[in-house]
Amino acid sequence: MFVDEVDIHVTAGRGGRGCLAFRREKYVPRGGPSGGDGGHGGSIYIVASPHINTLINFRFHPEFDAQKGGNGEGSNRTGRNGEDLTLEVPVGTLVYDRTGAPDVPQRLLADLAHAGDRVLVAKGGRGGLGNAHFATSTNRAPRKVQPGEVGEEKWLRLEMKLLADVGLVGFPNAGKSTLISRISAARPKIADYPFTTLTPNLGVVGMSDDRSFVVADVPGLIEGAHRGQGLGHQFLRHLERTKVLVHLVDVSSASGRDPVSDMDIIRRELELFAPELAAKPQIVAANKIDALDDEERAAAVDARAKALGLPFFRISGVTGAGVPELLEAAWRELAAAREAEAAKLDLEPPDSEFPE
Repeated sequence: MFVDEVDIHVTAGRGGRGCLAFRREKYVPRGGPSGGDGGHGGSIYIVASPHINTLINFRFHPEFDAQKGGNGEGSNRTGRNGEDLTLEVPVGTLVYDRTGAPDVPQRLLADLAHAGDRVLVAKGGRGGLGNAHFATSTNRAPRKVQPGEVGEEKWLRLEMKLLADVGLVGFPNAGKSTLISRISAARPKIADYPFTTLTPNLGVVGMSDDRSFVVADVPGLIEGAHRGQGLGHQFLRHLERTKVLVHLVDVSSASGRDPVSDMDIIRRELELFAPELAAKPQIVAANKIDALDDEERAAAVDARAKALGLPFFRISGVTGAGVPELLEAAWRELAAAREAEAAKLDLEPPDSEFPE
């Protein structure tokens, strides 16, 4: 089961209680207080792991508690610290804090976009002080101790976004699954009915000169996807990390739809969901040319793509016609996007006003 968003509850460990004790040793009159401090409670961390690709484990186990700190003991012995708890999530997971009133918007704690990224989500409570800490010149036998502090408690939302370089978009049955199965080792379900793809698929595309990139195939979009119709709204966020979008348009007559209208609808849905998504570099691919029975359908999509200033290719996911040229164009767009991103990082001012 592919699970990409869950709500969990985390509770850090409570600190141990300080100890009330006095020295009781032979030949040591008035030994004085000797109560040790309580140990600190365990904290809870979330770390991005490359070995996990779904949040399904959190759906059936949403409660997580870190270990409590041990109580202090006599002879000034400090209680043991509670063990920290580390939760592993897929790379690309966003961690939101949902603690608070229902009308308070959730707060982004971390974007774990790289393997090994780590965030503290609940800090353990501090251990209480034993009575040895409260001895003074006027109070040499204090009977005061501190209880351990309560650990942080939070409601969190985990949302996963796939890490892919190129995203495939289009109407259901536009041929996205067929294309990704041809250009990569991914083997998604392929059938001649809508919404065959129910979860996103990732594939690695290998090219000449040791070039490669990751492509993502998400369930087909329909009109109203940004409002939650169909499956598009649930998975559109997986395209937000991509750098290039390949828009597949079915130009065969089997769909019974106008391919130009399909193209405009998908572009509008991307714009309504997130303007930044629609602003990504796009390539238009007229798919299923092996079943093309009306040349005007492909010509109309070509003209519309040229009017929008978008690269256009005729391909067939079944026969492979035009696919190498499409991949080369996707690589060029991807390389340009990476260079622009690197240049932007170089132009950003340093965090400190006086860098070292």
